[in-house]
Amino acid sequence: MTAPRSVPGPSLPVTERTRHRRLRDQGSLDRAELDAVLAAGFVCHLGVTVDGTVMVVPTVYGSDGTTLYFHGSVGSRSLVASPGASVCVTVTHVDGLVLARSVFEHGVNYRSAMVYGVPRQVTDEDEKLAGLRCLTEQSAPGQWDYARRPNRRELAATALLALSLDEASVKLRTGAPDDGDGPDAELGLWAGVLPLRTEWGIPEPDPLLAGDAVPPAHIANRAGASAS
Repeated sequence: MTAPRSVPGPSLPVTERTRHRRLRDQGSLDRAELDAVLAAGFVCHLGVTVDGTVMVVPTVYGSDGTTLYFHGSVGSRSLVASPGASVCVTVTHVDGLVLARSVFEHGVNYRSAMVYGVPRQVTDEDEKLAGLRCLTEQSAPGQWDYARRPNRRELAATALLALSLDEASVKLRTGAPDDGDGPDAELGLWAGVLPLRTEWGIPEPDPLLAGDAVPPAHIANRAGASAS
């Protein structure tokens, strides 16, 4: 079943786009749960209309708690088309399969967020660097200070968009199947949850590295850690 949740902290505003209409018991208005869903990943899917056609594009993102930054090449049609147009950005984490006694009751344990709004293209150099740091540190904490930072040519070739987190929707499901106390329980079939866990592996060096080069601690220490 879906675990009940309270709203102990700041709540997300409800709009026509974020109102929970289906599976309302899986919806959450807790702003902290939005932050947790975003913090647990670094790849989002950007939904945008380009030349009358809907495109959904995977891209790397970073969140500073108020703004979602995502980037790509200035030649990317989806990113170039986004400023001034309403978009929807989604982030989803799958935590397991919910295997019930009947196929109809099967489901997924998950955490997801949808963010709506009109992104703005970041042109200020200081904010652009801060936004790129944000998304770099989200995927690889410690890497911004370790690796060479973007130069002016590279900054000019990169489109960075900023999207406010003011309009967002969160849904989550946890727990066992919902048919344990129904007629199908008499079938005697196994039912439960098959968890899905992802973790970081052992760093694999570039074959062109010098023989004595070793991964820095902020990379090496992630081996075996949860990736979501």
